Amino acid sequence: MGRPSDSSELLPGTLDLLILRALVPGSMHGYGIASRLKQVSGDVLQVGESSLYPALQRLLLNGWVKAEWGSSENNRRARYYTLTPAGRKQLASERREFERLVEAIQKVLEMA
Repeated sequence: MGRPSDSSELLPGTLDLLILRALVPGSMHGYGIASRLKQVSGDVLQVGESSLYPALQRLLLNGWVKAEWGSSENNRRARYYTLTPAGRKQLASERREFERLVEAIQKVLEMA
């Protein structure tokens, strides 16, 4: 079985897509986002803080997420990120582009 991947091994642009998708059910703090991605991927995707927080900042600057301070489950101060309507549109766009890329890669892998 392969080793877990960190976000540096993701295709460029994929991290934004994954973060946006993780936020669809509702707001989460950074650690929650990383944990959710790790859990859902069966421990394959492990996003470190050095990749996650710059990506979240980029998403904030683009207006695709908003952030508010709150208390985490263990009563610590945490920044909670929420998907914006613009972020939902971006997610749909990035998802279509990713699916197009996966389809193209699949065609190359299956060529005779």
